[in-house]
Amino acid sequence: MSQGSACNAMVAEPSRVISSDGISAKGADSLHSVTTEATETPKVSPFDTPASPVEYIVTVTPEAVAKLIELRDEEPEKDRLGLRIEVVSSPGEDFRYDLSFDVVTQAAFADEVRTTDGIKTIVAANSIDLLQGSILDYTASQGLIIRNPNKPLAASVEGLVRNDELSANIETVLAGEVNPALASHGGFVTFMGHDTEGTAYLTMGGGCHGCSMSRMTMLEGVQTTLLEKVPGVVKVRDLTDHTSGDNPYYT
Repeated sequence: MSQGSACNAMVAEPSRVISSDGISAKGADSLHSVTTEATETPKVSPFDTPASPVEYIVTVTPEAVAKLIELRDEEPEKDRLGLRIEVVSSPGEDFRYDLSFDVVTQAAFADEVRTTDGIKTIVAANSIDLLQGSILDYTASQGLIIRNPNKPLAASVEGLVRNDELSANIETVLAGEVNPALASHGGFVTFMGHDTEGTAYLTMGGGCHGCSMSRMTMLEGVQTTLLEKVPGVVKVRDLTDHTSGDNPYYT
């Protein structure tokens, strides 16, 4: 990874190793003396404030730290660099990320900078809420990967209705019939709202995002089901930007 270069991040489970070597064998006298000393109450100034633990927006695993240090140390300004993480996908799309090495002192005031075992991370201000609670990991087979517990922002179309009875009926059919069927391909659809003429607006995600068969899926599958099951729906429109997908299931 070079300074300013980007790499895509996929999703994977992180691993953690806990060692039991931290407990040493001591006799009863030694244990008693430690216990006695621990019961003494330290003097605390009423003006002191307890130190708060560091809150990490993105947790970096030891495996990822080791790989990032390896990549960073190949750069000429390695001592000044940190890993910048930013969500670059648009609302209505699956998460896409930009990871690049940037000079830490040039981070914007609103960016969040953290340090994990010698590697600094810079979370872009516009991505803080979208990355909260994420984990950055590394595996030899997948490279740098991000596990993000958050949901992408929904696409918005001015004037759509989402909080009436028709919307509730659409959501019920999508959750109970459509999405369980699409799940076998790793896909799903999200209801964005409907207009006053009975058109339901949806986006496609997962395996359906960027799929060359997505038009057929939307028209023959999703639209047919909604027209049959939900009175008031006369048409379905796909708002997904499929040009940004990776065609993961069909070519």
